[in-house]
Amino acid sequence: MTYCTLDQLKDRYGEALLVELSFRGSVQPSEPDAALFARAIADAGALIDGYLKVRYALPIADATPPLLTDLALKVAIYNAHANVVSEKIRTDYQDALKLLGQIGQGTLKLDIAGAEPASSGSSGARLTDRDRPFTADNLKGYF
Repeated sequence: MTYCTLDQLKDRYGEALLVELSFRGSVQPSEPDAALFARAIADAGALIDGYLKVRYALPIADATPPLLTDLALKVAIYNAHANVVSEKIRTDYQDALKLLGQIGQGTLKLDIAGAEPASSGSSGARLTDRDRPFTADNLKGYF
């Protein structure tokens, strides 16, 4: 699922950075490479879905929560880098992965109505005991 757009990336990081990240050859582009950022956004969405599917039914029916959009932007800009990543972008990416881990573990809950899968209904442990080889009937006469 797509949690952010190219326009949101432009809004947060500026078009100049996106054009700089689009440079992969000998000619400097004049605008961001739409295919590069579509792939980075799709990869970010796949990563987020991997963490969410443990706790939530996908795809999300309601509007995308702002937290997921924020995390998707941080992951997508990290994915778009070909070489050296700035320390700020690396830190944001690592923080995003920590938050996604908390969402996957259930420590951090998303405000998505009805998306969390239902539990099995039982909350305790279930044990199955084996037959007892010694009973009162087969021990008659020993005591």
